[in-house]
Amino acid sequence: MELNSVLLKSSFVGALGGLLFGFDTAVISGTQSSLTAQFSLSPHELAVTVSIALVGTVIGAMSAGEPGQRFGPRDTLRVLAMFYVVSALGCAFAMNLPMLLVFRFLVGLAVGGSSVLSPVYIAEIAPAEWRGRLVGSFQISVVLGILVAYLSNYFIGTLGLGLADWRWMFGVAAVPALLFFMLLFGIPNSPRWLATKGRNEEARRVLNEIGASDPEGEMRDIERSIHLEKQGAGESLFTAKYRFPIFLAISIGIFNQLSGINAILYYLNPIFAAAGYSRVSSDLQTVAIGAVNLFATLVGMTLIDKLGRKTLLLIGSVGTALSLAGVAMVFFTRAHQERLLWFLVTYIAFFAISQGAVIWVYIGEVFPNAVRAKGQSLGSSAHWITNAIISFTFPLLAAKSGAYPFVFFAVMMVVQLVVVGMFYPETKGVSLEQLQAKLGIE
Repeated sequence: MELNSVLLKSSFVGALGGLLFGFDTAVISGTQSSLTAQFSLSPHELAVTVSIALVGTVIGAMSAGEPGQRFGPRDTLRVLAMFYVVSALGCAFAMNLPMLLVFRFLVGLAVGGSSVLSPVYIAEIAPAEWRGRLVGSFQISVVLGILVAYLSNYFIGTLGLGLADWRWMFGVAAVPALLFFMLLFGIPNSPRWLATKGRNEEARRVLNEIGASDPEGEMRDIERSIHLEKQGAGESLFTAKYRFPIFLAISIGIFNQLSGINAILYYLNPIFAAAGYSRVSSDLQTVAIGAVNLFATLVGMTLIDKLGRKTLLLIGSVGTALSLAGVAMVFFTRAHQERLLWFLVTYIAFFAISQGAVIWVYIGEVFPNAVRAKGQSLGSSAHWITNAIISFTFPLLAAKSGAYPFVFFAVMMVVQLVVVGMFYPETKGVSLEQLQAKLGIE
């Protein structure tokens, strides 16, 4: 089937949740110097200001499934869109640090919830032959949102707003968030969710609206899938036969953050400032890194089915470890600061084509249908919890020595190289049924 306007619009709106996700996780990078001056933040208080949103993200990701199932991903995303709007305005007009922390926590809830429900909505609205590419648009939107946040911070930083610039950096997110909210009223519920609620005629109508080539056939597939899920709903994830997939999901989620990716994205401006770059120059460097992140993500998505998941992870482990070692050396020697940008650009490129492209695909592949949703939730939770811990500890360690965190991240990537090489199976070109036998799942 060809993509029609309803399907394209629905997928675009769902992916817009990813853009807000990326924007609101990265925008904090450009606000930190002004926030530190405005509220006289200690390294500990700065760590709390950044990581409080990650606490909200963990809670949002872990709790989004129930309202998403009860009210549907589309309608739940409407509530999350309002969280984005209110949090952006709340941060912009915050009168003190506690008020700012409350709204940072709120945006974390929105980010966590949309990180689950936006790709779920796209997957449920998309026909099988387009599902991979349309769901992949969510990851591209996340990376695009990060770049847009860096661009926004750079332009606002050139306006000479002084200590007030952080208010504008937070506040501009209300515009796309409000657009997201309004557009959600112009797209249909997912046919799969409608079918789970017994609203089969509405589901058939949506399948026709999105241009399904065989609406009745797809409806039968949906009903069969729902029946199988109900049969396996009571199956526990934490049983002996799932030990290896659990290890894979948790380890890849943790290694994703032990690479230092989100700590670096959140603290890019302070990292450049610590190396001697000016405020505007730091903002400009982050734009360059955001652009490389977007380009490399696109490259990674074209390579994942050609080179394979394990191969990309091995390549990324070596590349990120060497790049991080280079960053550490710049801070240890306090020399050759001009090389910092190139080390970080190289690091981002290797991360984006490996961990960035592989993690969510891999977690989704290693579990069988009966426990796939539970397994994905476990891997995602491991990812976000590790993210929160590292984002909190990074500025505390960096305040003592700018090099130590990067040494730690580099060592962790060497450990990842060994673990992936020894234990991770290649899933490229392997059917889910064959993979279950390969992993020892009966």
